[in-house]
Amino acid sequence: MERIKPRTLSGFMELLPARQKQFDRIREILEKTYALYGFTGLDTPVIESSEVLLAKAGGETEKQIYRFTKGDSDLSLRFDLTVPLAKYVALHYNELSFPFRRYQIGKVYRGERAQRGRFREFYQADIDVIGDGKLDIINEAEIPAIIYQTFTALGLNRFRIRINNRKILNGLFAALGLSEQAGDVMRTIDKLEKIGPEKVKAILTEDFAVPPPTAGELLSVIQADAPLAALRAYQGKNEMLDTGLSELETVVKYLGDFGVPQDHFAIDLTIARGLDYYTGTVYETVLLDHPEVGSVCSGGRYDNLAEYYTEKQLPGVGISIGLTRLFYVLEEQGLLNSDLPTAPADVLILPMTEALSPAIAFATACRGVGVKAQLYTEPKKFKAKMNYADRIAVPFVAFLGEDEVAGGVVSLKDMTSGDQVQVPLAKAPGWLRQRVEGRNQGAPVKE
Repeated sequence: MERIKPRTLSGFMELLPARQKQFDRIREILEKTYALYGFTGLDTPVIESSEVLLAKAGGETEKQIYRFTKGDSDLSLRFDLTVPLAKYVALHYNELSFPFRRYQIGKVYRGERAQRGRFREFYQADIDVIGDGKLDIINEAEIPAIIYQTFTALGLNRFRIRINNRKILNGLFAALGLSEQAGDVMRTIDKLEKIGPEKVKAILTEDFAVPPPTAGELLSVIQADAPLAALRAYQGKNEMLDTGLSELETVVKYLGDFGVPQDHFAIDLTIARGLDYYTGTVYETVLLDHPEVGSVCSGGRYDNLAEYYTEKQLPGVGISIGLTRLFYVLEEQGLLNSDLPTAPADVLILPMTEALSPAIAFATACRGVGVKAQLYTEPKKFKAKMNYADRIAVPFVAFLGEDEVAGGVVSLKDMTSGDQVQVPLAKAPGWLRQRVEGRNQGAPVKE
């Protein structure tokens, strides 16, 4: 039989056990933080009908989709978590209570060119608040608080949430006579950080016929050190701009009440967000010490989530964290906390007698108090057993030999310090629980 060489497809991340443990810890913190704010966990199918999934798709999205047929069915793998959410809300509208708050952490698929930090299969971690007809602006002010709480819980401190409002940009374009080119101007502005103001101005003037003085005035406003003051000079010139400015001021007003420190957010009029469905507040979050990474959490307000599936008006606001990419960046930058245990168990139990009942009973007692216990019964030499304990980095090893069983005790070895003590069998599970809880304290990221 010819052997097939095992390989992982390009653009698909596959982790070894210790790294998987670190990834799972980050995912768990995201889930707990989202739940703190009253979000319900949701899990939509990975495969959808192509007709449903691609209702709004086109351009690059449709080119990158994983699409296939099974019998007579035309199917696709989901490329984000927002479109499946739109279908879900439209389908279950009569069964849901609004505002509907959901979080979802799941894999999505995009057949784009695999490169450093970009994957074809990756986890997204999303939250969205969906309203029925209307959605109060306070929800848009709460989103940065969730971002702040999430990243702080991970152990990150050097980050900033950048906030803007799409109505401000659209209104400003109209006030400057740029309504006809608004889409092109918006997409060009979104490139400002990547290519710089001079190239942006050149594109605006040469490709989209924006008069140079107008392009200069636009760039001057959106790059102003005091953006709110710069915008107030245009108040009364465009209704949409006035609305956007009022909304942005409301969001900023309540950020402190929601617990976001001033040094962790900034108004940034250059944030446009390329996706067309954002209509109000928009967010991007950057790591201050790693600007080359770009946004690690983005999103915003949209007017009608499910317009392709229902006539009902369903406005919402949401954010998405590219979890796989964030993990890759943290690992690459050496920011993962290596002090936290990554072992699959808290204690490895080594029976030293032919009778296994005492060891089995001890493992059961440990699990009963929340201590992860692994029973090792392979017929190996003692050295091989200890080598195994080292390889999986288990913090404690328990020995149950004839003397321990007869004396009603268990010998417990701390694999970090090398210390070994005997503890009464009845008290040993609690003794272990106290010590492993202490070891598990700490954030998964160490800046």
